[in-house]
Amino acid sequence: MSDDPTSQELLIRPIGFIRSGKAVKFEALHQPDESAAEENMLEISPQEELRRGLQDLEGFSRIWLLWWFHRNDTWRSLVLPPRGVAQRRGVFATRSPHRPNAIGMTPVKLLGIDGFCLRLGPCDLVDGTPVFDIKPYIPAYDAFPEESAGWLDEVEAWMQQEPSYRVTYSSLATAQVEWLRNFWQIDFTARVEEILSRDPSPHRTRRVRSKGDGHYEIGCGAWRARFDVIEKNVCIEKITAGFPMKLLCGEYAEEVPDREAQLAFLQQWQIE
Repeated sequence: MSDDPTSQELLIRPIGFIRSGKAVKFEALHQPDESAAEENMLEISPQEELRRGLQDLEGFSRIWLLWWFHRNDTWRSLVLPPRGVAQRRGVFATRSPHRPNAIGMTPVKLLGIDGFCLRLGPCDLVDGTPVFDIKPYIPAYDAFPEESAGWLDEVEAWMQQEPSYRVTYSSLATAQVEWLRNFWQIDFTARVEEILSRDPSPHRTRRVRSKGDGHYEIGCGAWRARFDVIEKNVCIEKITAGFPMKLLCGEYAEEVPDREAQLAFLQQWQIE
């Protein structure tokens, strides 16, 4: 056996899985929107001992979830946070999902318990996230609103300022986002406008990249928005599907998020 404690492995098993309907990371905000009318489920594994462990939890209005970033398999010591100016930070000074041990923690509203299912309020977890533990949120011990938040205090001050850019849509992009909203209940415009109105420059974590010749693109889950920047104006020129036809019709097509909407979109707009 190695004497190096960092080489040891621990066995840990999920007690349940999140059912949030969020198939892609873009749909899961970096922090839950507490004002959203949203309900999610935590399905506890159907073991009697786990059910008994839920006893007395219903009296708490909020709980902590400890979970696993199950879609990540790498980590970085310096990461680029999505909020604020583009500056790399030490991973332990961030909530980045790319960590030595990809453990996440989230406080969520507990709306009720139905057998092995916990009804939860807004959360930032994608569908299928494995949950390792539940702990009650205790306001007297878990809330310290007056404490310093380090570099995030600067970000909060920056976010309170008026956005530097104005976001508009071309006639084509307007028709496309209205079509997605009306026929498929897909709408990512609020998130896109929030990001681009602050800083539309290329940024890996915010999924903004240059397409050359002064054109840019932002990833919106299963979709892409192409845009141009002229001085302080951001014009979204068009929306495109995030997956090519060969993947939408390929062997693993059923796993592609918004697949049916993307197929209909490609037929409607005839865009490569």
